[in-house]
Amino acid sequence: MPIYRSERWFQAGLALFFIVMGIIMLVPMLHVIALSLSDSHHATTGHIGLLPQGFTLDSYKKIMGETRIWRSLGVTVYITVLGTLISLFFTSTLAYALSRPRMPGKPLIMKGIVITFIFSVPLIPYFLTVNSLHMLNTLWSIMLPTALGAFNVIIMKTFFQGLSSEIFDAGSIDGCSEFGIFYRLAIPLSKPVFATIGLFHAVGQWNSYFYALIFIRSKELYPIQIVLRGMIVNADMAGWVVNVDTTYSAETLQAGVIIVAILPIVAVYPFLQKYFVKGAYVGSLKE
Repeated sequence: MPIYRSERWFQAGLALFFIVMGIIMLVPMLHVIALSLSDSHHATTGHIGLLPQGFTLDSYKKIMGETRIWRSLGVTVYITVLGTLISLFFTSTLAYALSRPRMPGKPLIMKGIVITFIFSVPLIPYFLTVNSLHMLNTLWSIMLPTALGAFNVIIMKTFFQGLSSEIFDAGSIDGCSEFGIFYRLAIPLSKPVFATIGLFHAVGQWNSYFYALIFIRSKELYPIQIVLRGMIVNADMAGWVVNVDTTYSAETLQAGVIIVAILPIVAVYPFLQKYFVKGAYVGSLKE
């Protein structure tokens, strides 16, 4: 197929746009990394660009020695892993049911799901519901209310609808129940969309701090984002013992905690990227 000059210009412009966007997003991150690896003298003078000045790992040694960081990281990993598994269970079972042709009440349920796109739940009824279910100051208040998202349900439902109906019919003829067809046939064929929805939800859970800020009272249950917010917004550096003799400062510690907070979820992304592209593409176009 011939490629016209206008299309080549369009592709070149598109590539240039994404390169510029990538640089815009990468530069602040490089600056934070450089700041976290610099000594306190250069950090306080504010002359650090994209490269560390007075290279030192003392900030990270100090951060790794803080119990609250490890505890909050453990809480974040817990709510991310368990919350993602819960979300995948609810999302996949609902989406699979809605993708089946004999599902009763499907139009009404779909209208109810689409309405949540338009109207979000007000905070006060949200809080009262969580409180009435006795989930206040528990990690369930972060994981359960956000487990089911309309966007994720529609993507997964569309993916299930794109699977071959003959395979499901063959499973039914062989005596599989609906759950057996879902467990033995639909799930193994749907790894891309499971990886995509899982990544969507895992990133959201890892970065969530608003609901933790509203529902969590105990500091032992704070996720890493709350600790990070306390350090940067509220300048809560109590117990970090920063004095003039150390090679780290409040600025380098804050930058180091930012890197520690984002590094695990960034490290997961390359392993799911190949599924992510296919799952999002197929799930969003076949409706």
